[in-house]
Amino acid sequence: MSMFKEENPLKGEALIKEVCRRIRVARSYWDAHNNRACRREREKALLLYNRLSKQEKEKIPQVLRVWLRYRSEKYFGSHQTPPRKKKKKRK
Repeated sequence: MSMFKEENPLKGEALIKEVCRRIRVARSYWDAHNNRACRREREKALLLYNRLSKQEKEKIPQVLRVWLRYRSEKYFGSHQTPPRKKKKKRK
């Protein structure tokens, strides 16, 4: 079902750490105005975030959770126009 396959699924603290890392990477792409890369990292972070239990989600720093769930949803949510496909160059 998921686009992003994992050979060894992460669990516990390793999963929490990876979610934080991916959110930070997405935010750095966001700050650099690289929307395509930001969207890709955000999707990966959301897939991992949704695997966390409620107690594990609380271990994610609040500023990262807010960015992932609310601010980024405003710009990348399903209500937004999807990104355009790249046009093929003519030779």
